[in-house]
Amino acid sequence: MTSKLEQLRAMTTVVADTGDIEAVARLKPVDCTTNPTIVLKALGTDMFAEVFDEAISWGKSKGGASEAVTAAIADRLAISVGAELTKLVPGRVSTEVDADLSFDTKGSIEKARGIIAAYKERGIEKDRILIKLASTWEGIRAAEVLQKEGIDCNLTLLFSKAQAIACAEAKVFLISPFVGRILDWYKKSTGETYTAETDPGVLSVRAIYNYYKVNGIETIVMGASFRNAGEIEALAGCDRLTISPALLDELDADKGTLTRKLSADKTEADPLVSLDEKAFRWAMNEDPMATEKLAEGIRSFAKDLGTLRSLVAKKLSA
Repeated sequence: MTSKLEQLRAMTTVVADTGDIEAVARLKPVDCTTNPTIVLKALGTDMFAEVFDEAISWGKSKGGASEAVTAAIADRLAISVGAELTKLVPGRVSTEVDADLSFDTKGSIEKARGIIAAYKERGIEKDRILIKLASTWEGIRAAEVLQKEGIDCNLTLLFSKAQAIACAEAKVFLISPFVGRILDWYKKSTGETYTAETDPGVLSVRAIYNYYKVNGIETIVMGASFRNAGEIEALAGCDRLTISPALLDELDADKGTLTRKLSADKTEADPLVSLDEKAFRWAMNEDPMATEKLAEGIRSFAKDLGTLRSLVAKKLSA
């Protein structure tokens, strides 16, 4: 009997949610996704010690205001981690736009173009990269512009159907609806215990998947942020799932039968909806879970970006 991981790969594109080079080489996902938290973890390993030193030397050679140099080095480090991952996966590597630009459409567009240019300098074309943006109204508008330029985007920190609808209208390449963080909110809010079939995060992704498929929307649905293997199994058949190495290992060790749960030809009627800015913001206002988790996620990524920059500043002054 093949493992549940192998069975999952037969029905879903498996993505690794990590910057752990050894884990990626061992588990062989199709794509990889990174964020400031993952970049920080990667840079804490011996494997990236030389990369860190190179980036510091590069920054010192550039000169300029210390704050700008620090930010540029942090950007270079994120690209370095992403570049290493492109050597190991046949598909895409997601690289995140700074969280502090989550409400800045113009700034997000400029940063995304810079990321693509930095990869190109290393011989990595844009068809190997996904630009990660927070699923704010401003982030979605930035993605709309970038998609028209042929720069594919991954809209992250997505917690609601309203966000998914707005992303679809912007013709975003891929969305990352978060499962585990939705479950976290409901467990704290209600005090209830949930099974994989009643998990609010699982149900949210299933609803988004159904809406996309029944309406012929091409945007890829990639479930993310899992708390346990049961959530993953409950979404077997989703377009893509981005999974941590620990859960990938758990699925790889399990020789049980994995049943397909999602299929494009088994959808229920769900009328197409259009959302302007007013309707989008009202829908988010009426969804405390989505509003709170989006804000919390942005703060968390911004904090980790700040930690990375502080680490760079210490190296520069050493």
